[in-house]
Amino acid sequence: MTGVLITGGTGKTGSALARSLRASGVPIRVASRSPSADARDATRFDWSEPTTHAAALRGMDRVYLVPPVDTTDPMPLVEPFLAEAERLGVRRLVLLGSAIVLPGAPSALELAAHVRARPGWAVLRPSGFMQNFLPPHPLGEQIRRQGEIRTAAGTGRVGWIDARDIAAAAAALLTGPDHRPDDARDHLLTGPEALSYGDAAQIISRRTGRPVRTVPVEAAEQAYTYRASGMPDAFATALAAVDAGIRTGREDRVSSAVLDLTGRPPRTFADFVQDHLARWTSSGTP
Repeated sequence: MTGVLITGGTGKTGSALARSLRASGVPIRVASRSPSADARDATRFDWSEPTTHAAALRGMDRVYLVPPVDTTDPMPLVEPFLAEAERLGVRRLVLLGSAIVLPGAPSALELAAHVRARPGWAVLRPSGFMQNFLPPHPLGEQIRRQGEIRTAAGTGRVGWIDARDIAAAAAALLTGPDHRPDDARDHLLTGPEALSYGDAAQIISRRTGRPVRTVPVEAAEQAYTYRASGMPDAFATALAAVDAGIRTGREDRVSSAVLDLTGRPPRTFADFVQDHLARWTSSGTP
């Protein structure tokens, strides 16, 4: 049997990719730590248990790879999986990387370089997820509960992208032609425009009818908020430090990669908000 193994299969991009590939009739295997017992294409997968790697990969010739979350050092956990994938002859692997580089996280860059070096494998580097504005992400919870966005990014802008567009780009790479030029191994993914947190707050306010304001904070306070939500200390600190880069304009960029890969433009932030209006109301699903 050949098909696509989707790690992080119940996450933001993995679940969207699974729906897309199922609809297209592509055989898939959805990997997660707690697979649903009644899902025929689900399998148990744990980064810290290499014995689950081989079982998940067996019979799959393509992989969507979502590295471990909430860590600044994914390579030690992912390296055995990559070795097993190479041993089993996986011909195509698409890594969910990031356009936003976490401070003090060199192994994420090492992981991306390892994938790019392998013929037929590619890296997606999406900008900030629009889904971060939804609960249960700490940012989304602030909006839903307090009607505010607390940020150290100032007026810096980000090319926010919908996770569904990331999944569509991954599907195109996993199911498209086998032969691609070497320069098609790295793809910067963004939405159609770069927006500040203030811009995003205005759009949410207009669409939901609920006032949302931005509140300037220091990076240390932001890190505390992330830690309070359950994030590990090092990851929370690194994530808060990203705002300093946003403030300087480092993430103010827009690419055409979604259109180039899928044939359609990425969703706007206003479209995203319209699709999720109920998530910011007091009765919305947290």
